[in-house]
Amino acid sequence: MSVVVIPARYESSRLPGKPLVKIGGVPMILRTAERCMKSGADRVIVVTDDMRVLDACAAVDGLEASMSDPAIPSGTDRVAKVAKFIEDDIVINVQGDEPFIDPELIDALIAELRADAELNMVTACTPFEEGEDSLNPNAVKVVFDNAGKALYFSRLPIPYDRDGSGAQRYRHIGIYGFRKNFLLKFSSMEQGRLENTEKLEQLRAMETGEKIRVIVTGYKPVSVDTAEDLIKAEEYLKRLGNG
Repeated sequence: MSVVVIPARYESSRLPGKPLVKIGGVPMILRTAERCMKSGADRVIVVTDDMRVLDACAAVDGLEASMSDPAIPSGTDRVAKVAKFIEDDIVINVQGDEPFIDPELIDALIAELRADAELNMVTACTPFEEGEDSLNPNAVKVVFDNAGKALYFSRLPIPYDRDGSGAQRYRHIGIYGFRKNFLLKFSSMEQGRLENTEKLEQLRAMETGEKIRVIVTGYKPVSVDTAEDLIKAEEYLKRLGNG
């Protein structure tokens, strides 16, 4: 069995009330959840720290929602708290600010975990295209080996193109698939020096020697974290013909 869990923290310093800001008249958290419900996952659960988000989710048939402690430090920790009380073996963590998440990408992560019993964690990336800013520290980069095993994640532009030959870089997409038992273990781990340096929680797993598989996808995330991002999301929706 598989479940998508969407952490949705209400407060945001850059976009107050972020889960409930509207894109094309629909709260962002509901757009994200409805995209996830188009995947092959057996359940979709929103976990939030605010009753207003919980009430909004109640309007969608088949969508589950749960309250969490506002003091929980990260989205993954919120997901882990929910995972303790569910039987599903595969847990997909989708960020609540991904209103256009590709359901097929969710299915691909589930398939990877089902196909490899020794795999505990999987994520995704997409190639940087010409004109995209791979120097932006907010666009996390990932390098991986020929088998798709992550070698490192960084805010720096990796790999470093010493000769200027136009090396392909890949942008990490903040979606994760976990084996449930590993997710609970991951959430209980102490933060390591690399995670504290880069402020990237996936490095916590890498520092312990855990393998993270990386799927390459053509999906280009349209995340919403600022008022400017919200304008871009509205424009993107109109280009899709749904605005």
